Amino acid sequence: MAKAKILYVCSTCGASQTKWAGQCADCGEWNTLIEGIAQSTPDQRSFTPGIKTDTRIQTIGDVELEAEERTTTGIGELDRVLGGGLVHGSVTLIGGDPGIGKSTLLTQTMAALSKDMPCLYVTGEESLQQVSLRAKRLGLGDNGLNLLSATCVENIITLAAKQQPRVMVIDSIQTIYTEALSSAPGAVGQVRESAAQLVRFAKQTGTALFLVGHVTKEGTLAGPRVLEHMVDTVLYFEGDSGERYRMIRAVKNRFGAVNELGVFAMTDAGLKPVSNPSAIFLSRHDQPVPGSIITVTREGSRPLLIEVQALVDESHSSNPRRICLGLDANRLTMLLAVMHRHGGIALYDQDVFVNVVGGVRVTETGADTALLLSALSSFRNRPLPNDLITFGEIGLAGEVRPVPNGQERLREAAKHGFKQAIIPKANMPKKNEMVEGLQVTPVQRVSELVDHTFG
Repeated sequence: MAKAKILYVCSTCGASQTKWAGQCADCGEWNTLIEGIAQSTPDQRSFTPGIKTDTRIQTIGDVELEAEERTTTGIGELDRVLGGGLVHGSVTLIGGDPGIGKSTLLTQTMAALSKDMPCLYVTGEESLQQVSLRAKRLGLGDNGLNLLSATCVENIITLAAKQQPRVMVIDSIQTIYTEALSSAPGAVGQVRESAAQLVRFAKQTGTALFLVGHVTKEGTLAGPRVLEHMVDTVLYFEGDSGERYRMIRAVKNRFGAVNELGVFAMTDAGLKPVSNPSAIFLSRHDQPVPGSIITVTREGSRPLLIEVQALVDESHSSNPRRICLGLDANRLTMLLAVMHRHGGIALYDQDVFVNVVGGVRVTETGADTALLLSALSSFRNRPLPNDLITFGEIGLAGEVRPVPNGQERLREAAKHGFKQAIIPKANMPKKNEMVEGLQVTPVQRVSELVDHTFG
């Protein structure tokens, strides 16, 4: 077997050198040379003998389309974020904070799938006894799940090729190394080359592969950014390990929609899917309280009711604070300026704190009206009705802009018993599409929004 040629590539300019150095000779940057493989060995180029790649140039009409077979995992919320289930040969990368539940979810998933197909759980961080104890604690019993404790990617692929699993888990990719590189496991070069071999194996054998990835203190996946480009799906676990509810979000999916959200509850028996997440994010105060309002956001294909809370208090410093949890702090500053300019209400001498109940992270602009009204409600100490919901985007010119899927948001609000809605005029449903039992008020400007709510 030919020995792989090692090169050290600069992560800044891409220049390659045969020996490692502290400084790149081309661009002058320090500590940017990363070990990599320049020439793959024959064994690394192909893991499955007899499989040939069709290299003919074809038109898009000549390509034969095959039915996309999906395998349901048995966990509805996970199937939702995956786009309907597992696709054969797909590679899914799951990231999240330590203790958030990545290994628990994958153990439950593999235990359910192993009843109908061969599955392999490869652990590089835990012993086989630890995995077995976790499965026993979750009440999974003896379901025929195959376990392997290994960290060398060549050994893992050799054993997997003999066992031929339909689904395989690597927990985690930062512990896997290839013998072709001399750097320690977890290094950028090791993660990239190990993942490349595993992805190639999954594509050639049709094995659905899960990769568990560590995250940095900034909350992003550790390792090279190319790791996210190599895989088909990237899932992020959200939430605090001390909280009961956890969310898993798809930020990349080649086989389904992105920004889908799955909600789980952590129990003694593991992660349980939450079929109606809107109910857990609503406080339902006995009496109306200032600074609280409900909005309808949209996560992927599902409308979600969440509560936005605000606290406005007199500032005793020269630089009033603007703190947001679950929303964009820069957007809060912008909306306060719009309210001052187009609504005539100034909060430049007030501290403003905004929080989304339940730890949900809202990425869309449909919560603008809720953010503004909750802050104004706290500032004036005037509670809003418990049966009121609002959604809409606010522009810099003071206009209230429409948001997608307004009709679905109204139906979701009516299903949970809300009676009033303040929405953009462009989202106003037609007479034959009105939602029964819901009084809808359209607004066009920020001044109209303020006057109708507090006038």
